[in-house]
Amino acid sequence: MIVVRAPMRLSFVGGGTDLPGFYRQYPGRVISTTIDKFVYIAINRTPLIDKVSARYSFSETVDHPSKLQHTRIRAALTDMGINKGIEIGSFASLPAETGLGSSSSFTVALVKGLNTFLGKKLDKRDAAEAASRLEIDVLGEPIGKQDQYAAAFGGFNVFQFNADGSVDVRPMLLDYKKSLGLEDHLLLFFTGITRAASSVLSQQKTNINSKLQTLKEMSDSVPEFCNLLSRGDFLGMGNMLHDGWLRKKSLTSVASNPLIDNLYDAGVSAGAWGGKVAGAGGGGCVMFLAPTDKKQAVRKAVLAIAKERNLLDFKEIPIKFTQAGAEVMFNGDQHTTLA
Repeated sequence: MIVVRAPMRLSFVGGGTDLPGFYRQYPGRVISTTIDKFVYIAINRTPLIDKVSARYSFSETVDHPSKLQHTRIRAALTDMGINKGIEIGSFASLPAETGLGSSSSFTVALVKGLNTFLGKKLDKRDAAEAASRLEIDVLGEPIGKQDQYAAAFGGFNVFQFNADGSVDVRPMLLDYKKSLGLEDHLLLFFTGITRAASSVLSQQKTNINSKLQTLKEMSDSVPEFCNLLSRGDFLGMGNMLHDGWLRKKSLTSVASNPLIDNLYDAGVSAGAWGGKVAGAGGGGCVMFLAPTDKKQAVRKAVLAIAKERNLLDFKEIPIKFTQAGAEVMFNGDQHTTLA
């Protein structure tokens, strides 16, 4: 048995500039951190069972991976030539499609686990690139690389996406007080509305050239946000989140909707400095930065909207920042070398 986990992420500014249609014209930049919410992949070798099994929200057992319904597992096994004698299960701290990068966290954990299964070791960059290749090149998803790199590297990082496809990774080294202070000012709520990021990013992708100046401003905002974070200027960061959210909404008509706008406006009216919808938008999680003495008022305001709109799955998600990226938690497979 091999068990791998990969963290989910929370991005702040620059999201959307990691699409190749943009960074081939101008450097894309994103600042994000990983959080204490994880995707787990368990892989079991079954030499006496000449089948392929996948256990997730459904259960599948097939004669060949090409017959699997789960697109990522099917693509990964087929691409790596693993055709039989394997069982794969997945578990997660949160539902899929929450805007916290869980799909790419799944893929990073999967490729790291399968390479361990084959006796191969992937470092952080290898894992990020392997997951990006699987999702973008093999599956043809209209996404960027920020989520794969965040899950593979872990911690607070600034990612720069270059015209040649390379990615520069610059860790943000925060002292304990600033990191804890940012956690204390953050509020994260799951709206109960799930959506596939590809459905939002497909429209954004077609709008890149017409929105080029806005995307440049989003990319250029990352160094400024880093400076504010280094100084512990949470008010300034909240204002930048608000400006960034307005820019993101201008990129595509499906980044927000009246319900999300109502939730966001309620939080800001109750005292939050600013915030955003996590991920591509259209649903998932809403994040706020707020003074600590206004957090309860923000909670009350957004919960009132959720109750009014009958969002049964709406809930606050407590988070802590994490440092570790994807890692092999357990390797009891005698046929492999620990990755």
